[in-house]
Amino acid sequence: MDIVLDRKELIKYPFLKESQQLARRHVESLEEFLTGSPGAAALERAKERVVAAVTFKKEFGDEDTRNLKPELEIASYALARMLVSCIGDRSLIDRLARYEAESASFFLAAEEPEIRRFVAKSVGIDTRAVSMPVTRYVELVPHLRDKRWRLVNREVRQGGVNLEAGEIDELIRERIRAIIADQLPLRVPGGICERLAPVTGEIAALQQQQALEQFGEVREEAFPPCIGALIQAITAGTNLTHMGRFAITAFLHTIGLNVAQIADVFARAPDFDPDMTMYQVEHISGRGGTEYTPPSCATMRTFGLCANRDKDCERVNHPLSYYRFKKNIKKKRS
Repeated sequence: MDIVLDRKELIKYPFLKESQQLARRHVESLEEFLTGSPGAAALERAKERVVAAVTFKKEFGDEDTRNLKPELEIASYALARMLVSCIGDRSLIDRLARYEAESASFFLAAEEPEIRRFVAKSVGIDTRAVSMPVTRYVELVPHLRDKRWRLVNREVRQGGVNLEAGEIDELIRERIRAIIADQLPLRVPGGICERLAPVTGEIAALQQQQALEQFGEVREEAFPPCIGALIQAITAGTNLTHMGRFAITAFLHTIGLNVAQIADVFARAPDFDPDMTMYQVEHISGRGGTEYTPPSCATMRTFGLCANRDKDCERVNHPLSYYRFKKNIKKKRS
């Protein structure tokens, strides 16, 4: 029997086509919608969604879905996607996708089996499945970090990967995340982004603040020796290898430097090409679809980039860990 979700159920899963159709019936013109009080309320809720994603909020409940009319709650999801698209930061897009997937997973856990099956089927997963075709499985799990998801650690029979109890829920959440992430960034008209600028500015500032809270103010004196050596090489006019460029870019991006600031570091290189440098930095920083993390100490050694190793290097296995450690020491001394 076909399942028809009511309005209160649709707001829990705004990525469904049925949810988006409900919102479209009440929003004919986006510009007119944003000028009215309903649009203002939906935009405020959209900002709340993105802020929750930025701050890694993982508490969900009915209070998240009852403050607005269903069509406005769903519209806030659409506006949240526009906000992160206007900002254009891939890491922010990934955070929103994860937040929305976590939210949907929370509500699905308490749903009736029929509704749960309907939502799962809408994203291409059968909740009653005890196995999954290898090709489908491999496509679905690359972003799941736990080693148990690796194909070499799975039991495969007759072209299917066996699934253990509870794993289907994790796969549904990951599938929802992937669908949302793959749809972003949206092509938002420039005029709409200008209208949303006050809100996107707040979000960008909050994101920068989050980076500062995690790593603190950027302190070059706390850089690990390997990163310091790479910067010195650039200053001395040495052309870095591809892995060297990747390592320093990913490190500087992760501790809070923006694309322009990172590009300025490379401006001292003898082969500096502004356009190519910006392209490479933006790609590594996440504009290309994946936000890369700096290589570990083991990887740095493999590529011959572990330089000027000191006694504090013995305490850590990653350049970021070294940076945090040195900053904490300097903070305590001051």
